[in-house]
Amino acid sequence: MMKKKWFSHIILVIICLFIIYPIFWWFGAAFKTNSEIDSINLFPINPTLSNFTEGWHAIPGFTFTHFFMNTFELILGVLFTTIISCSLVAFAFARLDFPLRKFWFSIVLVTLMLPSQITLVPQYDLFNSFGWVNTYLPFIVPHSLAGGIGGSFFIFLLVQFIRGIPRELDEAAKMDGCSWFGIYFRIILPLMKPPLVTVGIYCFLWNWDDFLGHLIYINSVDKYTVGLALKMLVDTSTSVPWGQLFAMSLLSVVPAILIFFFAQRYIVEGVATSGLKG
Repeated sequence: MMKKKWFSHIILVIICLFIIYPIFWWFGAAFKTNSEIDSINLFPINPTLSNFTEGWHAIPGFTFTHFFMNTFELILGVLFTTIISCSLVAFAFARLDFPLRKFWFSIVLVTLMLPSQITLVPQYDLFNSFGWVNTYLPFIVPHSLAGGIGGSFFIFLLVQFIRGIPRELDEAAKMDGCSWFGIYFRIILPLMKPPLVTVGIYCFLWNWDDFLGHLIYINSVDKYTVGLALKMLVDTSTSVPWGQLFAMSLLSVVPAILIFFFAQRYIVEGVATSGLKG
């Protein structure tokens, strides 16, 4: 029995090494010179930090500080509008009684299975007719209407949480003269902290990684996000500065990694919690 256990552990360790090898190679490549990139060494023989300093200023007229600020500006706008709109829509589905409520909630669930590529062309035509191309409005406006990346999932998650909150709290608030908005703002919203944090984390991560959306709607270098700036390092007529590309791509994932590791307990708590804690 003990031999079996050790054998299974050894197999798992070997599999893990195969999985994490590209990550270690990527990390090592960020400190290699271009001449060392093709070497079989996992880590550089003569590590250099010049890839980070030169890569930060690799795009003429701009630094990666500008692109990071653009990305955070876009993400914060999306994050704020998503939390407000999705929580309001979820509250309406969970608490209000309006015509065809179940039907519309079913439509929301159906959109979870709808690939985003299907709506890509009509959305672009619509936003282009509004003159929103090369702005951040194609990202912020849909999220302000509980749409955009993950909107349906966020609504479903919040609806399930609100349904676990006793309705007696609503009745008590009504007796004190609270309106529906007052119940949402004073009762439900403060209790929704765990799932709202989860929504914020997922929203940040998914929109940070939305390279395709940024590529389609943003065409001015001045408005480029980090992902598009990394693409510019590859779109060059000369040799690609691979060391600088790997160094900048390594820095580009740092915010997402920090968010995930420091807030992962909130992800689990927000998904697992279905009502008030005892």
